[in-house]
Amino acid sequence: PIPSDGKDAKEGDSELVIGEWMKKRKLDKGEGRSKVVIATKITGGRNVTPKNIKKDCDGSLKRLGTDYIDVFQLHWPARYSPQSNWGQSLAYDIEADKSGYWRGFGGPTSFEELCMSMQGLIDEGKIRGWGMCNDNAYGLTGCTRTAKALGCTPPCSIQGDFSLIDRKSEENGVAEAASPYNENVGFMSYNALAGGMLTGKYMDKPAALDLGSRDDVMEAMKNPRGRMDEFGWSRTLYRYRTDAAQEAIRDYAAIAKEAGMSLTELSLRWCRQRSLITTTLVGHSNMGQLKESLDYFTKSKPLSEDVMWAIDRVHMRNRLPIFSSSRVGKDWDGE
Repeated sequence: PIPSDGKDAKEGDSELVIGEWMKKRKLDKGEGRSKVVIATKITGGRNVTPKNIKKDCDGSLKRLGTDYIDVFQLHWPARYSPQSNWGQSLAYDIEADKSGYWRGFGGPTSFEELCMSMQGLIDEGKIRGWGMCNDNAYGLTGCTRTAKALGCTPPCSIQGDFSLIDRKSEENGVAEAASPYNENVGFMSYNALAGGMLTGKYMDKPAALDLGSRDDVMEAMKNPRGRMDEFGWSRTLYRYRTDAAQEAIRDYAAIAKEAGMSLTELSLRWCRQRSLITTTLVGHSNMGQLKESLDYFTKSKPLSEDVMWAIDRVHMRNRLPIFSSSRVGKDWDGE
C-alpha cells in the first residue's frame, strides 16, 4: 500500500494479500495463472537502477508466490520530471533537475539502462511486459524509441492521474504519444474518482482537514468516510480539494443529476469513453462499491453527446482545476 507507515503497513503487503488470494483459488501457477493479469511496481527516482530493478522484481515474485508478472511498472520516473510534482506545477525546473539528488553518483538511470534491464527480466521469463507511471510525453517517447533502437521490448503501458478534474494527459502530448498511430502504449487511469471527491460524498460535509476547528477535525477522523478524512492521505490529495476543483465537482454533479445518474456513474462512464483510456483503476473499500463500479463499466450505452458536451463546457471554463489554489501565501501552508 502507498503510503506505508512501516509499522502497521509495509510496502509489499498488498502483494502478499494478492498472493494469498491467488493461491487459495489455484491461480498462482500452471493453467490457473493465465486466468488473471497481475501488475505491480518498483518505486521510482534513484531507486530505479539495473540492480534494483532485478532485486525488486524478485521480491515481488516471492511475495506474490507466482512465476511471472504480467506488467512491471515504474511507480514514478527514474529521472527528474515535473509530472511527479503531485499537482503543484507542471513547469520544468532546471534547478531541480541539476540538483545533487538527481545528478550525483553518475546521474539517474538512463533510458538505455532501463530498457535493457526490463528486457533482461523478459528474457528470464520473470515479466511479460513493462510500463511507466506518473510520467510525461518526453519520458514515454524516450523509452519507446530507445527500446526500439536497442531491439528491446518497449513499454506497453503508462499509468497516470486522470479524471473529470484532471484531463492534462489529453492535452500535454501524452495522448498523442500513446496513440495507436504513434507509440501504441496503453494508458491506465488512476484516481478516476479524485480520491473520492467525484463520488460527491464530501460535498455536503467537507474533508476533515478542511473543517474549521481542531475539535471538528479530530471528531471527523474518528469515523473516516475515505482517504480525505485521513491525515496523511488528506494532505497528499489536497489537489482534488482546491476551490477550483470543488467548483468543477459541483458543476459535474449538476450535470449528473440532470442526466438521472450519480456523480460516481458520470465520472466512471466518462473515463471509459475517452479515447486515451485503455484501463481505469478504481479503489474500493467494500464489495458494494466494487459491484457499483462493475455495473457502471458494463453498461453498453455511452453517455449522450449532450452530456459529453456539457462536461466539456465545464472543462473549458475551469481547466485543470487541481493546479489552481486560492490558498497560496508566503509559505508552503499558505500563510
